[in-house]
Parts: sequence; structure tokens; C-alpha cells
Amino acid sequence: MRTALWLLALFGVAAAVALFAGNNPGSVTLFWPPYRIDLSLNFVLLLATLAFLTLHLALRALAAFLALPHQARVWRLRQRERSLQVDLLDAYSQLAAGRFVRANKSADSVLVQLAAIETGGESLVYAPRLRAVSHLIAAEAAHALQDHVLREQHYRQALAQASLCGTPETREGVQLRAARWALDRGDAAEALHTLDTMAQGASRRTLALRLRLKAARRAGRTLLALETARLLAKHKALSDAAAQGVLRGLAVALVDGAHDTDQLQRAWSQLDSVERSIPEVAVRAAERLLTLGGDPAQCRKWLLPVWEQMLSRPDALSPQQRIDVVRALERGFSGSAGAPDLQWLARIESAQLQMPGDALLQYLAGVSCMRLQLWGKARQLLTHCLSRVPDAGLRSNAWRLLAELAQQQGEVDAATDAWRNAAKIGA
Repeated sequence: MRTALWLLALFGVAAAVALFAGNNPGSVTLFWPPYRIDLSLNFVLLLATLAFLTLHLALRALAAFLALPHQARVWRLRQRERSLQVDLLDAYSQLAAGRFVRANKSADSVLVQLAAIETGGESLVYAPRLRAVSHLIAAEAAHALQDHVLREQHYRQALAQASLCGTPETREGVQLRAARWALDRGDAAEALHTLDTMAQGASRRTLALRLRLKAARRAGRTLLALETARLLAKHKALSDAAAQGVLRGLAVALVDGAHDTDQLQRAWSQLDSVERSIPEVAVRAAERLLTLGGDPAQCRKWLLPVWEQMLSRPDALSPQQRIDVVRALERGFSGSAGAPDLQWLARIESAQLQMPGDALLQYLAGVSCMRLQLWGKARQLLTHCLSRVPDAGLRSNAWRLLAELAQQQGEVDAATDAWRNAAKIGA
């Protein structure tokens, strides 16, 4: 369609010119004393057109001739740029292939060619960025070759060039690699320092958070590692199962790091509600509190969310977790001085009545009856749960409690048998 329109326009111009030139009687007279020259107007117009075209072509030819040196410089610069790109790609390829010496040589070749270009009076807009990347590749190769001095030299130069190129991503990339190198050589403190020097937005990216988590765990900074793991879980950088496992391990480590009750209280306050409801965390905190001589009532308070979770959803806790909760509650009851916690004893009795077939609840109810000095009911509950309690330690404790009850009632033979059974299971 466009071609047809152009042809129509050309035909129209040709027809207009033919009409104008065919019936044009005009003439042009040139006086050059003593001569007179008469020329047709059509011929004059044709000469003017030819002169214009000749002058235009001559000027273009002159401009092209004068631009030859500039074009030669541009061509040489482009050839050098292609050579730079080839060497840079070769450096990346050699680094990925594990040929670190060749990668270092290719990166050095890029730097040498850049210096040659600038010596010749030319410059590249992206030269600082290209230098930063080349130094980074060379530093990565030197790190793989365990040449720490060369790596630090290239790292410092890469950082300096990245600051000049105007793109913060280049500098952030160099810093992230430096943090990774520090982790590889076991210097977690240096890795954390490098990550702290990054911009706030860059330090909260997934890669930076992963590096911070590893560095904090190696440096023993459990609280920092826990906060970082929370951010990773929030950003969905970890699967649900992995996030729960990491948070559980860090929360337990935070609790285990407390050396007195005040430290343990602070550690517990630094956990969020989800972490406090993890059975392993609550049980470990309660046992740690009792070991440090803390208040058993506080221990039972920490175990309350897990207890409610165990009763509301029986399948929420594994069998071992249920045993750990029961053992922690039993230890809390045995460590209580003075009057027993009637509210907790009522909770246990109510739960045992709702699930009379649960051997663990029967065992815990028997222990609570011992605290209330309900000897007959305690003996009945402990006797019924003996054959069904899944944990050998709890069965041994049940026989021991039955032996104490028999001794209180003067049943020497029954007490002896109970002590013997407890010793067999304990062995």
C-alpha cells in the first residue's frame, strides 16, 4: 500500500513538471558586454538543479573525507570493546569451570586493555563498572586459590571502582562476595561487619539475610540469628518446615545460653508467641528454669500453651513431645514447695476425665494426687497406667511412687517389689 502511494505521488509530480515545462515560454537573458546570452527558463532550472546536486554531493564527500580519522578511532575503540567483552566472558567461563588461574589472567587482560584505551586518550562511560567486575572476578579466583593477599588487593580495588561507577548494585555485589569469603575462612565477625556496612535495603535481601543467618550462628549470636530467621520466614525464603526447624533450634539455643534465671527470663521475653508455643522450646525453657532454681509456678505457666495445644489437638504433638511435656510438669510439681497448685491439679484431673484411656494423663493425674495426699486414688491411677505408659523412665518413676506409697502404709513386701521393678526398668 505504501509503495502504491509513492508511485501515485511520483506520477503526480511528473505530470505537474511536464505541464509546467511543456508550455513554459519563459526565458532568461544574461548580459555580458558586449555579449548577450538568451537561455530557456526550463534549461536554467535544470542547470540550477544539477548545480545544487553537484554541490551537495561534493560537500558530503568532503565531510566523509574529513570524518575518516574520527571513524577510524571509533572503529578501533569498538574493536577494543569487543576484545574486552570477549576477555570478560572468558574470565566468567573460566571461573565457572574451575580454571581459576586462567580466569585471573583473563580478568587482568581486561584491566590492561582498559588502561591502554585510556592511555590512548579514549574513555568508556562504563569503565569503572567494568573494572569493578574484573577485579571481583580476579578476587574470586584468588580466593579459590587461597591467595588471600591477592584477593584483598583486588577486593579493595573492586570496592573503590564500584563506588565510582554510580550503580549501587555493583558495590553491594562486591560486599556480598566479601561476606561470603569471610564465612568461607571462618571469620564470622568480619562477615557480619561487612553486611552491616551495606545499605539497609540491600542488607534485607534474601541473599544477605541467608549470609547473616550463617554468620550469626557461627559467631554464637543467637538472638541476631533468630531475628534474621524470622525475616527469612516472613519473606518466604524458607519453606514452612525448614523455617520451623530453624526457629526451633535457635530458640532452644537462646534458652540454653541463659546462665541464671534473670537471663532466662530475658531470653523468654525475646521469643514471640509462636516460638513459645513450640513444644521443644517450652519444655527446654521449663526444665532450664528448674535447673537454675527458678519458680516452678513460672515453669508451669510457660508450659500452659503447650498443654492446651496437647488437649485441643491430640495429633499436634508427637508421642515423644507429649512424654517430654508430662515429664516437665512432673518435675515442676515435685519441685514445688508448700501448698500444691490447685488450679493445675484441676486442669490435669479434668483432662484425665475427658480422656480416661490416655496413659500419660493417668500417670500425671496420679502424680498430682500424690501432691494432694490422695494416696488411694494415686495408687489406683499409677497402677492402671503402668502397662501402657510408653516411656521407660515414666514407668520407673511410677514404680518408685508406688513403692513410696506402700512404705507409707507399712506394706513392706509390696514396697520391696515396687523398688525391684523400678530398678529393673531403670537398668
